[in-house]
Amino acid sequence: MTTKLFSLKGVPDDEAAEIRELLHNQGIDYYETPAGNWGISVAAIWLNDDSQVARAKLLIEQYQRERLIRVKEEYAQLQKEGKQRTVIDLIKENPVRFFVYLVVIAIILYFSTKPFMEIGL
Repeated sequence: MTTKLFSLKGVPDDEAAEIRELLHNQGIDYYETPAGNWGISVAAIWLNDDSQVARAKLLIEQYQRERLIRVKEEYAQLQKEGKQRTVIDLIKENPVRFFVYLVVIAIILYFSTKPFMEIGL
């Protein structure tokens, strides 16, 4: 019976690739299902052999602990060097997109609150 091992929803591409590589290197037979065109299917890594589930989960847990430490160290190093991107950096990179998002948010807020403001009139 197939078993869902790892959900790929919201997982960065590099992490998913590293998990695939880890499973392949350890000789664990798996297959992957994509999210589909509209993202409503289950994007996940599945195992065919139930006897490999415990070992695979242990490997993934160990990988994620190591990845957490590595990513925190990279983040701290970027902060120390002053290279960590901030919200201001993102706005400077694409000011038009920021302005468009701001206008869309303002329009949504206006139309969401307008009926309530007219109730007391």
